[in-house]
Amino acid sequence: MADEPGAPAGAPYAGLTPEVVLDALEGIGLACDGRLMALNSYENRVFQVGIDQGAPLVAKFYRPERWSDAQILEEHDFALALAAAEVPMVPPLAIDGMTLFTHAAFRFAVFERRGGRTPELEDAKVLAWLGRFLARLHTVGAMTPFAARPALDRQSFGCDSRDWLMRHDAVPADLVPAWRAAIDLALELVERCYERAGQVVLLRCHGDCHPGNLLWTDAGPHFVDLDDARMAPAVQDLWMLLPGGDAAAAALGDLIGGYEEMRDFDDAELHLIEALRTLRLIHHAAWLARRWNDPAFPAAFPWFASQRYWQDRILELKEQAALMQEAPLRPLRRR
Repeated sequence: MADEPGAPAGAPYAGLTPEVVLDALEGIGLACDGRLMALNSYENRVFQVGIDQGAPLVAKFYRPERWSDAQILEEHDFALALAAAEVPMVPPLAIDGMTLFTHAAFRFAVFERRGGRTPELEDAKVLAWLGRFLARLHTVGAMTPFAARPALDRQSFGCDSRDWLMRHDAVPADLVPAWRAAIDLALELVERCYERAGQVVLLRCHGDCHPGNLLWTDAGPHFVDLDDARMAPAVQDLWMLLPGGDAAAAALGDLIGGYEEMRDFDDAELHLIEALRTLRLIHHAAWLARRWNDPAFPAAFPWFASQRYWQDRILELKEQAALMQEAPLRPLRRR
């Protein structure tokens, strides 16, 4: 999920025609066979490309002006470090020592194609395996920090998102007072959650670890992308895998149980689960607003500009405010 405010107006990918995609790959020495299939991605543009006498590859064209070259290369370096440590990850291919390329003003990278299915998150053994997997990822992530990529925190995801929405009149005028009161209270309570958690360690995390971003095979889980990698507390990569309702505590117990087989987990971070969920909800609304000039977004999210959407966000923020004042979710260890 993106949050960079400098996305170009209009259609950022209008010039990214099939011919441009194929020319870009031919320009770095890949012999394409003309087969090209667009893969699902709102933020970037991703294609499966047929290769002469070889397996298809995946080409990722980065959204213009979202990340700097340095920030993209930090993503690549993290992926390569994970692969070198035998953590299941699909890193970018290096061609002539480079992983980031430019063609017709578009920056892109190329990856092996690897498939998989959504993990079965109701299975305790699968959750424990995911916990071990994330612990291994975090062990590598803790070795060195990002220098160019921003952190996932109250300011970047919460306050900056709120302020952008206000400056750009994204919220219907008649709902602004109620929305502003709800979001200001939510952000105040986020700060209190961080205070209760104390001195939380930040490390390189996946950042957007929901089930749709994990692929599972008979060999276990793997990631294919680190596009949203940031400095964040470890729990950021755990909470989005939790189901709702009464099953959450047991699932959290399975995840942390697996995690602690490989790496210590700081229980103080449990105070951050609802705070991080709140920040993600705020950030998602701002992301949609920032991308509204991209024709793909009104087509995919037609309900975003409606009165009902913002009414629901106000209710959502009030519900999160209540949750952040309760005791944090505690892992239930299954016997």
